[in-house]
Parts: sequence; C-alpha cells; structure tokens
Amino acid sequence: MAAQSYRVCVVCRTAGVVRQVCRAMSAATNPQSKVDFLKGEPHRKHPGVTNLKILHLPEELQMAACSIIHKAQVTRLPARVLGLTNFLWSRKRAVEDSTLRQKAMSLEKKLWEKEMEKRGDIDELALDDRIKRKVVSELKKTTYHWTPMKYDEELGVVYMASRLAGGYAAVRRALNEIKKRKPSFAPQTLLDFGSGLGSVVWASHSCWGDSLKEMVCVDSSAPMNVLAEQLLKGDDERGEPHFKQVYFRQFLPVSPKVQFDLVVAAFTLSELPHVKEREEAVITLWRKTSSYLVLVENGTKEGHQMLMEARDTLLKKREKTVLDSRPASVFAPCPHELKCPKMAREPTNPCNFNQLYHPLPLSGHNDRQTEKFSYLIMTRTDPTEAETETDDVDWGRIVAPVQRRTRHVHCRMCCPDGQLQHLVVTARKHSRDVYRCARNSDWGDQLPIPQQVEEDVQSDSE
Repeated sequence: MAAQSYRVCVVCRTAGVVRQVCRAMSAATNPQSKVDFLKGEPHRKHPGVTNLKILHLPEELQMAACSIIHKAQVTRLPARVLGLTNFLWSRKRAVEDSTLRQKAMSLEKKLWEKEMEKRGDIDELALDDRIKRKVVSELKKTTYHWTPMKYDEELGVVYMASRLAGGYAAVRRALNEIKKRKPSFAPQTLLDFGSGLGSVVWASHSCWGDSLKEMVCVDSSAPMNVLAEQLLKGDDERGEPHFKQVYFRQFLPVSPKVQFDLVVAAFTLSELPHVKEREEAVITLWRKTSSYLVLVENGTKEGHQMLMEARDTLLKKREKTVLDSRPASVFAPCPHELKCPKMAREPTNPCNFNQLYHPLPLSGHNDRQTEKFSYLIMTRTDPTEAETETDDVDWGRIVAPVQRRTRHVHCRMCCPDGQLQHLVVTARKHSRDVYRCARNSDWGDQLPIPQQVEEDVQSDSE
C-alpha cells in the first residue's frame, strides 16, 4: 500500500514537471507576456474589457422618475409603454424621394409590359391612367410611412417609463469605452443633442463626476426639457438640481467656433427623416466636437445603417469651411476605418451590443432587461494614443456571444484588417495570457490578436 502511494506521488510530481516544461516551451514559442498588453491587470480586467455588469439608474434619478410617473396618473400606462417601446424599436428611416421615384418607375414598367402582352386594341390613355392609379395604390401599401414624434407632457411621461433606464444603460456603456481606454480624458464641457430626458447628462456625470463644468442639453421639445429639469431637481420645483451647470436649449449654439470636449447624440438620428438632414446634423455636431463625438442608436439594421452613414460622412466628406484641421478617426467599436464587413456580408445582421440593466420598478417590468444598441465613437485625437496595443498585438472587437469550450474559446471578431474572423483561441497556439483573456471576455469587448498566429484565424468567408 505504501509502495503504491509512493508510485502515485512520483507520477503526480512527474506530471507537474512536464506541465511546467510545456508552459515554458509555450512561452518560448509564444512570447506574449503580460507586459505586452495586460499592463499589470488580471486577465478578467484586461485592457480590452469595456462591458459593464448589470446597471442601475442613479438612485436620485430613479426616485425622481417614479415620483413624476406616479403623480401623472397616466391611464393604461403599461399598455402604452409597451406600444411606444415596440414603435420606437421598429422605427425605420423615411424612404428617400429618389428611391420612391425609382420604385414607381420600375413598377410602372412591369405593369406596362404585362398589359402589352395581352392582345387586342388598347386605349393607351385609359390604360396609362389605370396603371398610374395602381402604382400609387401599391406604393401606399408597401412604403413605410415615417411620422415625426411630437412629445407633450403625457407622452413624455410614457417615454420616461419606457426608455429612461434602457437609454441610460446604452449611453453609459458607450461612454465607458472612452473612460476605460482613455483614463486621462476628463471632459469639462458636454453637448447633448436631442437630449430628451437628460439621460446623457446623468450617464456622463456617472463617468466623470465633477470634472464636467458645463453641460448643454438641446431638444426641440419644450415638454421634454421641462421633464428633464424636473428629474434633475428630484421632482421638487423649489429644489436644487443634483448637479449644476446644466443648461437646456431648443436650438444648437449659433457660433460655429464653440466646441465641446464631448458631444453626444443618443437615439436622435432616427428622428431626422432624410439622409441629407442626418448628414448635415452629423457635420454640425462634428464641427462642435473638440475630442469625442458619441452616436448611439437602436441595435437594429436601421440604427446600424444610420451610424455607418454618419461614419462615411465624417471619414470621406470634407467640410466647406474647416475650423479644426484635426481629421476624424474611428475610436470605437470598429478596429479599422474600412467598409463595415457586417454590412457587406450580412446586411440583415446589424453590428450591435447588449447591456443588462434594472428597469424602473413599475408594473409590468421585469427585474432585469437587456438593452440592444449600436454605437459609434469618433475622435479628433490620434487613435493610437487611446489604444492599449503594442507592436506585436492588434486588437479586434468581439461581435457575437463568446462560446467557451473545454480548453478552447470561439470568438467571432471584427479585425483591424476589416475582415470578420472566427478565432479559435487555445493556450497552446495563442499563449496562456491570450487564452485566459478570451475566456474572460464577452460580446462587445476587445481581444488581443497576436500577429504571429494570424494563420490560425479562420475567415468567415471560407
């Protein structure tokens, strides 16, 4: 019995030595040390982790919102909240006039060809009139009818119950990208375009606190501005706002020379019906941006495409009057400035991300909900200053849920070369550090891609 125990002990010790030798050989063949990209952080907090755990509204904001909603006594509130949520999620862009004309001409041509195949005398004038009426009728049935949102006080309260917590979660997650990757950035001025209930102000204050000295909220809806101010004052007309230096406006500052450290437009581009209006708004906001421009939209195909429109506008189009010569560059989520591979290969599958949050404690709300959103951050600063990469490491973005398996991890990546890749990470091929980082990463995080293992990456196009 003693001899058997001794043999087991010897085998265990031998196995331990073998494991140490293998690790040493792996480290030698994969010289990807912690010093390269971890910067002293544990793997679960590696520099690419930008996801947040389940988010709560600030206590003061939640109490004020519940008070306002309770006092309003809106009839059929749960049903109206659900209806507004579904309406806003399914909202699309207005059809452009040129697209509508092209569609009408194509349909008219098909109808004419169909009629001409029939034999017999044709009264062309009567037929032309009949075909035009049929084209108009068909277009009315198949064309999305975009209508502007007009918020009065009651609809503003419904919007508060529906979207306050989710909107806050999306913006807070997007801003965390800057806070995590650029810890030295401390904005003093903020412009919130399409501010609504002021969730951007609350999210920005949660990130940077008292470093913000001036926050300008611009929204064309006067009732929304009133509700946002009520929330700041804790639903107390005579109360002091929870943080000062917040100014509400219905129009953007006139002077083109006035810039803000941080400019945010959350769920605002979808309120502009045509591409030209969105393009002009994005250029105007960029002109007012000193450091970062943050755009957030629903995580739908429409939301993603609007953000890609904005991205192309800032990267490819030149301003007529250049007041700030620093060029635009993509800060997040794209690790490149090439054409979006998801739009090219999977036009119906948008690039979006998830954030868990606790909704307002109202009837009909679950304890936890998930906000699905898309975002874009543009910067005037050199993007290499904000990255945590070294000469031997590129950072890709995880664009799908991470699949953790025994001794390997599947990560779907958007890579710096503009390609969607399926990376199967193992400790043997990619080093123990990269493997452990992959196991501790989630959808939306960045992940280091060592250059020497590019041959191990599988392209989605294969």
